[in-house]
Amino acid sequence: MSGQGTLDKVTSADVARLAGVSQSAVSRVFTPGASASPKTVAKVRAAAEQLGYRPNVLARAMITGRSRIIGLVVAYLDNQFYPMAIERLSHALQKRGYHILIFMAGNAREKVDQVVDELLDYQVDGIITASVAITNDLVARCATAGIPVVMFNRGQDAPRLAEVTSDNVAGGRAATEYLIAGGHRKIAHIMGWQDSSTGRDRARGFREAMAAAQLEPFAMIDGEYSRERAAEVARDLCASPDRPDAIFVGNDHMAFGVMDELRFGLGLRVPQDISIIGYDDVPIAAWPSYRMTTIRQPVDDMVEATVQVMLGQIEGTELPRCIRVPDTLVVRTSARIPEGR
Repeated sequence: MSGQGTLDKVTSADVARLAGVSQSAVSRVFTPGASASPKTVAKVRAAAEQLGYRPNVLARAMITGRSRIIGLVVAYLDNQFYPMAIERLSHALQKRGYHILIFMAGNAREKVDQVVDELLDYQVDGIITASVAITNDLVARCATAGIPVVMFNRGQDAPRLAEVTSDNVAGGRAATEYLIAGGHRKIAHIMGWQDSSTGRDRARGFREAMAAAQLEPFAMIDGEYSRERAAEVARDLCASPDRPDAIFVGNDHMAFGVMDELRFGLGLRVPQDISIIGYDDVPIAAWPSYRMTTIRQPVDDMVEATVQVMLGQIEGTELPRCIRVPDTLVVRTSARIPEGR
């Protein structure tokens, strides 16, 4: 005990003394990616456990200039795709010696800019934004500070930004082509938020497939990535006899609300009366309550690409700055299955 009545703090020098190694060897053992022999690692970790030693990550960051923390800015977590992606991003970064610091920002650019300002104050090594957009001015400030930014599941017209998305245009086209192949002609699209690149790209794929089949969309309405808003739109579209015979919904989160409203609010059968296709293939889509035909976003491939691009920028490795990962149509029972498939 010290004269101040507090426990003396165990230092790396204490660990080195007990383990019979140099202080630099202790530092290597607790530095991700540094080399140390198995014998040294075993001795140092045994001594650290006996003494109750924990390395001071913040002090190391001040010395090395690297915090080994990646800031993650997320718009919302209602959509199950994002908790799933965040968990996998965290695990993938931890395997490489990094941790994430999560901030919620919503979709307002002013709030996003404020959050990124705070992350810069934390001296993070990089920033990943998940379905949020940041201003070009803030991109420039991050570049000046030497902080790389990677956008996950969102694109933006900013030459300095790296981005990783699925191929949303192709996915939107594939969903629509499947409905057309199933004999549908009155197809509506409840779009994802049209201020987002993902929402716009999926809508573009829908329009292209309809045009190729010489069909006019029954309706295209922004569902704003809101389950409640999408259910309201579906109710309005299907409340009269002149209703669509199929709806392509911009993501699964909205599609669940659409299916529930059609079945339990309007008494319609899915897919006998109306077919539904979603987007993302979150785990709930496979539940017996929904069995939703949907476009699967390859979250593991997207996460791996995001981590590679981020660490490549941190370490100065040249990698593609814009990555599009192919999507896959997952056929279940919420949409009429075309003959011969």
